[in-house]
Amino acid sequence: MKLEEIIRPIERDEHPAEVKPMELFIRPEGPLKLDLRELWSYRELFYFFAWRDIKVRYKQTALGALWAMFAPFVTVVVFTVFFNKVAHIKSPNAIPYAIFTYTGLLFWNFFAAALASTSNSMMTNKSVISKIYFPRLIAPFSATIVNMVDFCFAFVLYAALFLFYGVRPGLAGVALLLPMLALTFLAATGLGLFFGALNVRYRDVQFVVPYLISTLLFLTPVIYPITQVPARFQWVLYLNPMTGIIQAMRAGTLHQGAIPWSMFCISLTSIVCMLVFGVYYFLRQERSFADYI
Repeated sequence: MKLEEIIRPIERDEHPAEVKPMELFIRPEGPLKLDLRELWSYRELFYFFAWRDIKVRYKQTALGALWAMFAPFVTVVVFTVFFNKVAHIKSPNAIPYAIFTYTGLLFWNFFAAALASTSNSMMTNKSVISKIYFPRLIAPFSATIVNMVDFCFAFVLYAALFLFYGVRPGLAGVALLLPMLALTFLAATGLGLFFGALNVRYRDVQFVVPYLISTLLFLTPVIYPITQVPARFQWVLYLNPMTGIIQAMRAGTLHQGAIPWSMFCISLTSIVCMLVFGVYYFLRQERSFADYI
């Protein structure tokens, strides 16, 4: 087609239509707006972060992943000697104190390790965060997932203790294992998201979290049965999400009566509140991470 054939129709049009420029408005999404489709599109980066941390965790160590069993084993021995033999703290229903303690310690160790790694996840990945864009939620969630590997190895020792003492676990405890593990994951992630976002601005958080974990251990019935606390004050301990999880597992696994569902709901409410607030605060501070890091 010749150029004249293109120009002539335009010249005959005495009143050409106005062409309005296209306007594009970009508005920030709300702080609780979760783009699950975007998170799914970055799933390979999630696998990369998790696999990287798994490989680095026990690299160049003599025992490797056996440390995941050795550390809780030594802790149980120390607790049994000092708290059971010296302080005379007894487990209810004549359950061996080592199994009683390890039931709580198994979930507590996962919570403590996941909380510590999630709280420090933004600083661990600061070199990546300051250079490229990706959904920041991937970093803390992948940090929590890594600790499940340690949980699996520690669970092998837990099963060995049942065989050694000849104790038969309750079916209710077996059925509750995965749901309680999932709730522990959510509790650690929710609290870790808050501290992880706070740690970007205030580096004091990396010193505060270890002290918080040490304090919470004594406010959680890991070493002692909750019956040693007066009944009218027990609800205060159930504000700690790990109290409800540990008590439910002990009741279902060690045949310690019915699961206290009414009290468990207090811990469940704490988990939901921690997760919602943690996600809210993290997403609200997300836009400024690269500036402070």
